[in-house]
Amino acid sequence: MTGGLDGPAPEERPTPAGRRTAQGIRVDPEVEAEHEPRRTVISTLVEHEPGVLSDVSGLFSRRQFNIESLTVGPTDDEGRARITLVVEEPDPGIEQIKKQLRKLVPVVSVRELEPDAMRRELALVKVNAMRPDQVAAVAEMYGATTVDASPETATVEITGSDQKIDAAIEAFSQFGIREISRTGTTALARGTTDTARETPPEESAQQTNPQQPHADDD
Repeated sequence: MTGGLDGPAPEERPTPAGRRTAQGIRVDPEVEAEHEPRRTVISTLVEHEPGVLSDVSGLFSRRQFNIESLTVGPTDDEGRARITLVVEEPDPGIEQIKKQLRKLVPVVSVRELEPDAMRRELALVKVNAMRPDQVAAVAEMYGATTVDASPETATVEITGSDQKIDAAIEAFSQFGIREISRTGTTALARGTTDTARETPPEESAQQTNPQQPHADDD
């Protein structure tokens, strides 16, 4: 046979929209379109097993999403852990993050929290202690606790919103900051609202593949 398969010539074939990153990943034009980024918190309930955090962080690395902070810890269920992500992306990017997280096998539930969710962070700040009385005054102003002190330095523990942490660090900077360690944000929904609940199998399937019809849609 000398002829090829029927079809349009190469120059007439449709070209997928969007560009590719340096890693060869095609970027959805809708995601890349001009949208104002916003910061939000995504709570993810996962199976408490080895490799889960690597799977989640690897997803963000491959997709080049912007993670502001990531915290992980146990829950009241020994078989579950909670990963709290703070991301800053346009709305299409945030939807992609939730969609991609739901595809991971160890992920039980994914939920974007409301703006009024309880968000807290812990920071340890080590400063020069040449003026201990003034350091103590600033600590009291921000509800901080001194957890270590020496003739040269003082280390304070601050808990609160990231805005409070930022303001406290700026105030302590007048003494000369030696070191800072911040945990990143952890969060819970307010009231009786579940922060993250185990998604029923049928609902999970619809979230992962919304185009797939229900069995009774025939």
